[in-house]
Amino acid sequence: MLEQFHVPADIAHPVQHDDLRDTCAELLETAGLPEADARLAADVLVASDLRGVETHGVSNLMRNYITGLGNGHLNPNPNMRIIRETPACATIDSDGGMGVVIAPRAMEIAIEKGKTTGAGLVSIANGRHLGMAGYHAMMALEHDMIGQCMTACGPSFAPTFAAEAAIGTNPIAIAAPAGEEPPFVFDAAMSILAANKITLARRLGVDLEPGWIADPDGTPIMESVPVPDEYVLLPAGSTREMGSHKSYSLGVVVDILGGLLNGSPAGPMAPKGNNNHFVAAYDIEAFIDIQDFKKGMDEYLRSLRDLKTAPGHDRVYYAGLPEHEEAAERREHGIPLHPEVIDWFRSACGELGVEFRL
Repeated sequence: MLEQFHVPADIAHPVQHDDLRDTCAELLETAGLPEADARLAADVLVASDLRGVETHGVSNLMRNYITGLGNGHLNPNPNMRIIRETPACATIDSDGGMGVVIAPRAMEIAIEKGKTTGAGLVSIANGRHLGMAGYHAMMALEHDMIGQCMTACGPSFAPTFAAEAAIGTNPIAIAAPAGEEPPFVFDAAMSILAANKITLARRLGVDLEPGWIADPDGTPIMESVPVPDEYVLLPAGSTREMGSHKSYSLGVVVDILGGLLNGSPAGPMAPKGNNNHFVAAYDIEAFIDIQDFKKGMDEYLRSLRDLKTAPGHDRVYYAGLPEHEEAAERREHGIPLHPEVIDWFRSACGELGVEFRL
C-alpha cells in the first residue's frame, strides 16, 4: 500500500493479530453470526491487515459488517445453495450471506472440482462484500493449485468518457504457488484505487493524487487535492491517453463472470450493496508436474527481483512479495491501528458486551 495510507507511527496503536481476530469474531458472533462463520469472517479481515491491505481489514469493514447484520442487509444464516452444476462448474445463490463467509466456501467447492476435473469454476449470485479477494484466491495455494477470485461490486467508478459511476471497483486476484519464493499474489481493483482508500485518506487527512478522481461532471482532476464532498472515482489509468479503457474493460469482464454468468444484473443495473463473485481453482498437475512448475516459478520470480533498479529505488518487487514481508513484520510487532479505529472497537465492545482486549 502507498506510504501515505499507512497509519503514522507516532499515533499507531499496535495490536496482536490473535487478539484482534478473537475480538472481531466475538463481535460478529454477538451481532448474529454463527460461531464458525464469525471466526471465518474474522480470519479474512485480519489476514488482510496482516498483509498490509488495510482498506479491506478491520478498520473499514468491521463497522460496516456490524451495521449490515443489524439492519438486515447481511443475512447471518443464509441458505447457500447450488442452483446449477456440472463436474467442473457451479452457480451458487448465496442468499445475501456475508461474502467473507460464502466466498471461502465457494472456493472450497472450486478446489474440489478442480482436483477432479483440472479446473473448478464457481459463479456466485445474490452476494455481499467479500473482503480481500486475495484471501480466497490464496486458498488454492495449499493444494498446489492456482487460485482466482473476482467480485462485481456495483457502480463505483466512471467508465472512460463517462460522467457517472457505472462499473464496480471489481478487483481481480490470482495466486500462484512457488517453491522457495513467496507465492505470486496479484490482487487489484480495476479502479485507480480501492474505494476504501478514500475513507483512509479522509481519516488520515492526506490529499488524493492527480488522476485518482474526477469532478462530478467527469473531468479528471489532474492535481493533488483534499478529499472533496463530491467526486467520481476513475478507472486505473485515469484517462484514455493513459490507458483507462483497459481497466474499464477488465471491470466489464468481472461483471460478466461475477454477475451476468450467474443471472445477476451488473454494472449500472446492479442493486446498491450487492457484490457478486467468481472464484476458480486450477490444478497445476493437470498441466505440468508440480515440482517442475514450482522450480520454474522460483527461477522466474528471482529473475524479476534481480533486475537492475531504476534511479532512486533499491529493489524490484513482484505482486505478493511486499505483502508476504509485511505479514511477517506484523505478526512479530503487531498490526498498527488508527486511534479512531481503536475508539470504535472500544465503543462496539461496550455496546455488545464483548471484552475489549486491544
